[in-house]
Amino acid sequence: MNKNLKIMLAQLNPIVGDLEKNSKIILETYKKASKNKVDILAFPEMFLSGYQIQDLVFSPAFQTDLEKYIRFIGKHCVNNTYLLLGSPVVEKKQIFNAYLLLKDGEANIISKKYHLPNNTLFDEKRYFSQSDHKELLEIKGIKIGFPICEDIWYDDISKILKKKGADLLISPNGSPYERNKLKKRHNEVFKRSRENNIPVIYLNLIGGQDDQVFDGGSFVVDNNGNLITQFPQFEQITPILEFENKEPFIKNTHDNNFNIKNDLSQDYRAISEGTKDYIIKSGFNKVIIGLSGGIDSALVATIAVDILGKNNVSCVKLPSDYTSKLSLIDADQLVYNLECKVETISISKIYSLIKQTLLPSFRGKKENETEENIQSRIRGLLLMALSNKYGSMLLTTGNKSEIAVGYSTIYGDMCGGYNPIKDLYKTRLYSICKWRNSNHEAWMKGPKGSVIPKSILEKSPTAELRPNQTDQDSLPPYEVLDSILESLIENDMPISEIVKKGYDYNIVKKIEKLVYQSEYKRFQSAPGVHLTKKSFQLSRRYPIVQNWRDKL
Repeated sequence: MNKNLKIMLAQLNPIVGDLEKNSKIILETYKKASKNKVDILAFPEMFLSGYQIQDLVFSPAFQTDLEKYIRFIGKHCVNNTYLLLGSPVVEKKQIFNAYLLLKDGEANIISKKYHLPNNTLFDEKRYFSQSDHKELLEIKGIKIGFPICEDIWYDDISKILKKKGADLLISPNGSPYERNKLKKRHNEVFKRSRENNIPVIYLNLIGGQDDQVFDGGSFVVDNNGNLITQFPQFEQITPILEFENKEPFIKNTHDNNFNIKNDLSQDYRAISEGTKDYIIKSGFNKVIIGLSGGIDSALVATIAVDILGKNNVSCVKLPSDYTSKLSLIDADQLVYNLECKVETISISKIYSLIKQTLLPSFRGKKENETEENIQSRIRGLLLMALSNKYGSMLLTTGNKSEIAVGYSTIYGDMCGGYNPIKDLYKTRLYSICKWRNSNHEAWMKGPKGSVIPKSILEKSPTAELRPNQTDQDSLPPYEVLDSILESLIENDMPISEIVKKGYDYNIVKKIEKLVYQSEYKRFQSAPGVHLTKKSFQLSRRYPIVQNWRDKL
């Protein structure tokens, strides 16, 4: 008999609301754990229901189904392996974010979440009741406590569990990806470990859900706050750890240390995994992309091929009289490099017909952005028609810089089911493209090498909706624009502070006006992967109509 405590971690990918499929994953993993004579199989926070479930948790029918599946899973937990599982539970009309212990056909609550995050992405105080219910599980002489997610970010819960006699903490998490977030997790867990002289297992969800991507990256620290085991991000794994029952420590660490990639690699993988899961969990397996010959659509097409394979990606060129030969050449070169499908549909005749149709209504009016937007809306209409006919999701291609200032056409180039690059500023997007041209990772289904043509990276960005148009006709250079936008959006800086950085007051005020006036567009835009603290969805919530401006 093995005297060491064997723990299997289930860094796996649930589907929100799919209780049947999630239960199947749980029981298949439980069977694997039992076969390996594992003492504890631990799943992350809210695995049974998926995360985040938002107002779905209020549905009485959903609550009833949760109870049914908890009982169903419990009946199958009759081996020597203890199953630990995150799920919502309802007690006396109160809903708790709970961690369950399932063994010998029974399910008991071993921990309820105490600290309920209520900022940026999270509204847990809207859904869950607070509880300090925390029990210890003792196996082979080792006592284990379970601080759920946010509970590990504060010092009180860990101290309480230590005082109760905990020798080890397992923290089940549903922590979404955000640039540099893994370092922050490390730092907080290191503190809890050192404060309490206790080892900690940090177990995180994986997979995309709406605009969030749970990146895994589970890890273990010893009782001195040293990182001794780091598992990969964005990979589904079920590693087994062994603890000795003297002073708990990991025995088999040498095979479990994975290098964390740089932030460009992490961003690209997060975008890819979030986009892939949104497509697949929505019931699609193919995508359509409008290909302009510009850098934004080039990156989206590359991402699509990397996650779905070349046979599941269709690109469509939609040239007008203003489309340059260079743009068509660049688009063709990209498609050649990616080896995906492509077709060309000219919008020139449709555009002329619409202008003629509107001529009586527009008589006496000069051409302006109205005519430019018509072209974009023709493209949106055609792409959505192809999406409907072939059952492929349309991916839209607006970057964060454009979306921030409204440099996009509602019901035009904003059409689509998902926007992979929604939280990438233009300057960051260039860096991501250059990174992809120089790097190829094992998970990518697309080809190696410089798939995005050099010409696309070097030419001036343009919407090509009028003769000789460039983005800088309407906007400052992207290096300037992005710096001002990051100051306004990411850092909430006053206008006076931004001007002190050396930017022209009038330009800053113009950008501020564009940001606030474009809220109605963002409200109707497709979701996209959350990468920064202030992504345009749950992280930054402004009224659609509001007239306050910073008057300096």
